[in-house]
Amino acid sequence: MTSANSRTADFPVDPLFLERWSPRAFTGEAVPQADLMTMLEAARWAPSSYNSQPWRFVYALRDTPAWETLLGLLVPFNQGWAKNAGALVFLVSNEMMNTKDGLQPSWSHSFDAGTASALFQLQAVRMGWHAHGMTGFDKERAPAAMKLPPHHRVEAAYAIGRKADPATLPEETRAREVPNGRHPLSDFVFEGGFPPREA
Repeated sequence: MTSANSRTADFPVDPLFLERWSPRAFTGEAVPQADLMTMLEAARWAPSSYNSQPWRFVYALRDTPAWETLLGLLVPFNQGWAKNAGALVFLVSNEMMNTKDGLQPSWSHSFDAGTASALFQLQAVRMGWHAHGMTGFDKERAPAAMKLPPHHRVEAAYAIGRKADPATLPEETRAREVPNGRHPLSDFVFEGGFPPREA
């Protein structure tokens, strides 16, 4: 078993996986561009179907012209705490890929982009930053605001920052500012197939 960050894994894993979580309390410290590029470099090395690499990242560093645009795409609740992040990143996936038969729909574009997202977040933790992923953003306005080409889908948004004291959050949000647990493996790992359904 591995323990870290008030969490315990049932089997031995690298503590990094337990150290990754999604705080909302951020210090407001700006993320240096070099640090963000290192996080995105980790994402670059994710595996993907046909090595199509469908992930795209649109970012804004704190106190830059793009910051208000990306922050404004978040739903009001998320804006309320993400305004203290040091960077905002939107993950986009390309729904099409080049194959030997030409341009084809990609079955796994979202899955592959999600894999890149995981590597990005783990690299952030390794560097002392945290990333909080969100799907609470304006899905209708986001493509035009980020000038997305055709066949591209906005998957998620991330606030990146240094973790702050939970007391900086509104009282109703503070109670949620702890690393949460996970379902046991027996809930989602099945040898040979799913178990029979109970009547």
